[in-house]
Amino acid sequence: MSAAARRPMTLTQKILCDHAVGLKRPWVETGDTIRIRADWTIASELAWNGMNATYEKLGRPDLHDRERFYLALDHTVDPGTLANDTRTQRLVQLSRDFAKERRLPNFFDANETIMHTKFYRDLVQPGETVIGADSHTSSHGGVGAFAIGLGGADVCIAMVLGETWIQVPEAIQVVYDGRLPFGLTGKDVILETLGELGRNTVAMERSVEYVGSALAHFSTDFRFTVANMTAEFGGLNGIFPADEHTAELLAKRKSHRDAAAYFRADDDAEYASRHRFDLAKLAPKVAKPFSPDNVFDVTEVAGQAMQGMFVGACTTTEEEIILGALVLRAAMADGKEPAAVAGDHRIVVPGSRDMAEGLRRKGLLDIYESAGFRVGASGCSMCLGIASDKAAPGENWLTSQNRNFENRMGAGSLAWLASAVTVAASALDLKITDPRPLLAKIDEDEFRRLLDPAPARPAYEIREPAADVDETAAAVAVSAAKTSGPAKSGATIEGKVQTFGDHVDTDAMIPGEFCHLTKPDEIGKVAFHYVRPDFGERVARGETVLVAGEGWGSGSSREHAVWALKYAGVKAVIAKSYAFIHKRNLVNEAVPFFLIDDPAFFAAAKDGATIMIDPGTGVLNVGGREYRSTPPADIAARIQSAGGIVPSVQRHGKETFDVLTRGAPVG
Repeated sequence: MSAAARRPMTLTQKILCDHAVGLKRPWVETGDTIRIRADWTIASELAWNGMNATYEKLGRPDLHDRERFYLALDHTVDPGTLANDTRTQRLVQLSRDFAKERRLPNFFDANETIMHTKFYRDLVQPGETVIGADSHTSSHGGVGAFAIGLGGADVCIAMVLGETWIQVPEAIQVVYDGRLPFGLTGKDVILETLGELGRNTVAMERSVEYVGSALAHFSTDFRFTVANMTAEFGGLNGIFPADEHTAELLAKRKSHRDAAAYFRADDDAEYASRHRFDLAKLAPKVAKPFSPDNVFDVTEVAGQAMQGMFVGACTTTEEEIILGALVLRAAMADGKEPAAVAGDHRIVVPGSRDMAEGLRRKGLLDIYESAGFRVGASGCSMCLGIASDKAAPGENWLTSQNRNFENRMGAGSLAWLASAVTVAASALDLKITDPRPLLAKIDEDEFRRLLDPAPARPAYEIREPAADVDETAAAVAVSAAKTSGPAKSGATIEGKVQTFGDHVDTDAMIPGEFCHLTKPDEIGKVAFHYVRPDFGERVARGETVLVAGEGWGSGSSREHAVWALKYAGVKAVIAKSYAFIHKRNLVNEAVPFFLIDDPAFFAAAKDGATIMIDPGTGVLNVGGREYRSTPPADIAARIQSAGGIVPSVQRHGKETFDVLTRGAPVG
């Protein structure tokens, strides 16, 4: 397809165009609702718990391609929980049984890998589409894939049908220039980005495309971390243009390297905004509780006492763990010793068993152990606070994970985010420490040798998307739109208001420790368990319409968050903005939601106020005054009108996304 035959596209749009089915023109634009092929679907055992419920409702059909479903057991597992926790044992067995039932070649049992680590290192390729049941699926944009987290129902259906739908997002461009000082990492860069631009602001529900001269020095590990924490930024996906660094990663593989598609955004592609950063003078960063954009230079918090140190979680790459070991070695060479502390308060968890074995061969895990660290089995570990390792109430932990929400590392815990390098520099004294004096003592050539460089730098070719254009698609879509009409207007929703603030995350809606639950009444009882213990009582008193601010449902992709609302008795949610994945989960579960930013509405919709909602028109009535909400996308309205995504698939089967994207009725 020549450039003259289409309009300019962003990198994200080119991948979507390349994977779209039945386009009405040889390009895609912001706002288009399209049907796309899913190259990969991926999940963990915690996600499979919910996905299995959807799979049962669908009749346990054959998979579209069993070689393209990746299942890794990482969220709840470690040797302790596997031996003693019946909830973990049930989740693990459920996944093992499915892997055996469907003969999955890409099944990784407990503690073999953190979900995203091995998939990124060994399987995903540039230009592919990845649909994952985890918000940090965005990680795989580090190699130039379009990778998004969705709820379990969406992922299960894509696993079965081999496709899904998406509304082409707006995009922003984040431009990184300048040579980053040695030893600073992708974590420092994304924390700087979050600190400057804010969580759930310019990136909210948008594609975030990372470019700039600094990328010449960004390894694929470095890019993984930035793309991983695009979820915290609020982006739908984060993506880097695949280049020679990507080609080097693929060259190390024995397989999954020959289908790579290298795309580039057009120079005149349209972006909602552009944001520039000069990294040459960047300092190490630390994010205080309880938000990843609560960011400070390390010098501003140096000396802060910590009760624990954690190096691990999906955002922490091999490169960071190596740097952390060299920092620890330099500190101990200066005569420092680990301060005495009771219990395991220094923990390092490599991202996969293969990675751990390599680090052990190089003597790097020995350094961590000499510094007082326990080496844990590969898994989410402290990051989720639901397996054996948790922070105690009131404990401050400096951690290289990606989220520092309330209770994230355990009930009452306080998580401070930093790079593994800063955690290592701080670990001996258990006080936040600037790592730069220790980094200055490291031999940079030794560090590079420890990275196992590729044997050669292979060539790669930039190409354009191959658009699948259906000449009849436009006419069919117009005809269907004329016959389908708007979503059916349901009965008036009436209730009392229960208010929330900005950025209410899914960890708050239902803590990860309860995501093993499957019975509706049990799930509904733990909604807002820690942050609003009287939530159920208030719903019982009639406060069934939730009114919130910006970023409702940010954080994890867990559809348990929507189930918790639904089964607790929530009738509707009204907010100024929604996190993409959570909003889609609301659609899939047919929970009414409304978007409005009128200050007068929020002034009137106080706790306990009576509200009436016409779901057909989106009109909200408070105190006798009417307010009009922004209507959802047509496809969302059609799915909700049908009672959710599962009833839609039950009715239309393999034609579901053809029906949805062409505008025909689904109910």
